[in-house]
Amino acid sequence: MKILVLNCGSSSIKYKLFEMESKEIVAQGGIEKIGMKGSFLKLSLPDGQKVMLEGEILEHRAGIEYILGVLLSEKYGCIKSLDEIEAVGHRVVHGGERFNSSVLITDEVIEMLNECIELAPLHNPPNLKGIYAIQELMPNTPQVGVFDTAFHQTMPDYAYMYGIPYSLYEKYGIRRYGFHGTSHRYVSKRACEFLGVRFEEQRIITAHIGNGGSVTAIQNGQSIDTSMGMTPVEGLIMGTRSGDVDPGAISYIMEKEHMGTKGITTLLNKFSGVLGISGISSDMREIQTAIEKGDKRAELAMNMYNYRIKKYVGSYAAILGGMDILVFTGGVGENQAVTRSEVCKNMEFMGIELDEELNNSVRAQEVVISKPTSKVKVVIIPTDEELTIARDTEEILRNH
Repeated sequence: MKILVLNCGSSSIKYKLFEMESKEIVAQGGIEKIGMKGSFLKLSLPDGQKVMLEGEILEHRAGIEYILGVLLSEKYGCIKSLDEIEAVGHRVVHGGERFNSSVLITDEVIEMLNECIELAPLHNPPNLKGIYAIQELMPNTPQVGVFDTAFHQTMPDYAYMYGIPYSLYEKYGIRRYGFHGTSHRYVSKRACEFLGVRFEEQRIITAHIGNGGSVTAIQNGQSIDTSMGMTPVEGLIMGTRSGDVDPGAISYIMEKEHMGTKGITTLLNKFSGVLGISGISSDMREIQTAIEKGDKRAELAMNMYNYRIKKYVGSYAAILGGMDILVFTGGVGENQAVTRSEVCKNMEFMGIELDEELNNSVRAQEVVISKPTSKVKVVIIPTDEELTIARDTEEILRNH
């Protein structure tokens, strides 16, 4: 069975085609700059070679048509007919309270997704564009929606509610939803498989940290708290997002800078975080280079970034009553030894003993980086959201 996984962003489409029997990635790539000058499709060939195909791609439907054309092409293709693709799995960012698991996409589901647009105005519309495009181009192919928010729907009400009038929750659904759920679900389960322990019996903290980032507390196989909130701005300091900020400070900035709601939203999402603090970049590799050159603001940005992760890990250990496994994943979690080291520093009282030498020598691989004497197993597990989406799609197809 071949399953195509699509992740449609506002100006991008990432794709992977899986052969599900072997879990092999048959084809993968992505389109960037949709609707802009200089749009292109970049694909990876089986031998690892990268190919860039430039072309005017004005909207998502044209982009998906382009991807399907490449999959069928003689030069770069891997299928003879679109009928070989038995299903399409979509990453959908926000499922609100309506979806606590992946679903087969029907007209009723599309209607509900449209109702969730208000909760994710930047993310859900392009996700829906991908669904509509497949409906038009491959009308007989079943589609499945896999939601970033679904894994966190097991959070108790006292964890997801905000301390604002309850009527605002009833009227507008204002509450904490959490994101990166597909990644947190994959790495927590995979960590248990890797360690040979039962997922349903562990207290796990997963740190998905990269340009965006979140920490999740998982007890007995269920998410019981996560750092992102109603939107992906809450929680950790990220590449360009602020993370937790006193709401009073936000209204003060709006007043002083004469900003409206759109302006403050852009400020908190695009110009804050590591970029806003350092004034250099949102890329932690560039921050590290600047630190080595003695840049104090870059050092401050790194310290704040690491401190906020540590703070959430500590608070989640408290609500879990301790932890058995700490998982690092995401671009920074998998590759940046200094962040892992700072998060685990002086945490021996909590049962964490990091093997510093091992931590400094590994990147982007499944590995235990805690000492054999450590009560908490600290592991790196590279995330694979696309494989999770493909597996969910396959399972839903087999059950229908």
